[in-house]
Amino acid sequence: MTKKLLNWFLLAALVLSVLPAVVQAAPPAQQPGKVYTLAKGETLSTLGQKLYGDVLTYKAIVYYSNLKARTDKNVTYILNPDAVAEGWAVYLPTADEVAEYMAAAAKGFALPEVDPLKVTGDIISAGSSTVYPLSERMAERFKDEGYQGNITIDSIGSGAGFERFCKSGETDISNASRPIKDSEIAACQAIGREPVEFRIGTDALAVVVSKDNTFLSNVTIKELAKIFSSDAQKWSDVNPAWPAEDIKRFSPGTDSGTFDYFVEAVMQKAYEKDQARDAILKAANLQLSEDDNVLVQGVEGSPYAIGYFGFAYYQENQGKLKALSIEGVAPSEKTVDDNSYPLARPLFLYSTAKIMQEKPQVAAFINFYLTYVNEEIRSVGYFPASQDALNNSKMSFLRAMK
Repeated sequence: MTKKLLNWFLLAALVLSVLPAVVQAAPPAQQPGKVYTLAKGETLSTLGQKLYGDVLTYKAIVYYSNLKARTDKNVTYILNPDAVAEGWAVYLPTADEVAEYMAAAAKGFALPEVDPLKVTGDIISAGSSTVYPLSERMAERFKDEGYQGNITIDSIGSGAGFERFCKSGETDISNASRPIKDSEIAACQAIGREPVEFRIGTDALAVVVSKDNTFLSNVTIKELAKIFSSDAQKWSDVNPAWPAEDIKRFSPGTDSGTFDYFVEAVMQKAYEKDQARDAILKAANLQLSEDDNVLVQGVEGSPYAIGYFGFAYYQENQGKLKALSIEGVAPSEKTVDDNSYPLARPLFLYSTAKIMQEKPQVAAFINFYLTYVNEEIRSVGYFPASQDALNNSKMSFLRAMK
């Protein structure tokens, strides 16, 4: 009997000596309000069910996690909630944050009704030449429905727009065809501005040639990068079957979000990141302009010219120009929606909660914009953002106006 008891004591001591190591090796518990690293096999839906009791709360996780990713580079930005992977760091919103999001979702993310007749005061915006025609259309509708103030919309490029918004603080709204950069967020914060992002739609970048061009209808991304680079002087330098004629290149200026996007989506596929920008800027026969109409006229004027800009400008001038297929896919609503067209990008407005609270006319216009943008966006030549993306913009508006 004594020997048996001794054996039991020894076994218990062995288990207790191992137990702390086992506890330390276990993954940390998920804690709302904390950053959590996804384990193998975990999904946002399972986290939503486990932490908040509802699978659909994964949408709140995506929304708040992406907000966190803006200021915390340890958090992974989630583009597709179905494609999260082991090792991704996500922010798990608090129970109150989830309740806030789900309450808005239950109401269809409905924004307070705006009566433009009752809105007074002026609104100043500037930025992307791509967003310009859409903002101009929304401003026209706002005025048609009764707004009596002045809306200034300057088409100066996304980068220049952020300078006015984040450095000099001149504007109430910044229009952008790319997300705001970390350096621009820091510049905004330095003057007491905390940018709030509103996704408003999607643009397909059109790569165009003259109607008189008879040798080109489709290009690969690799060919397109070489066409716009200093490595090619003549068309035949890219493809021997093409004419031995100088390439005439037309590009948005360096302050344009369209230029930034082209460098990222096209040039960086063929050149190192630190060389991609110089590859296009050092190319011969390159004309840069922030005015897309100048680019249209330049491409139209020669069968050996090529340019790129927002799909809306191609749509306005499709009688004069030909849009190229990219990797065999032509730009269209269908190919943008199904993500098969390689050169599609999001469009944004930026403001701040402080501006919107201190200038009700700015809040009213952004509210009006988000409410009716999908009724106008196709006629301007762009494509609606996904419903989830638009709902998240409305959620950001509601949070800013609390």
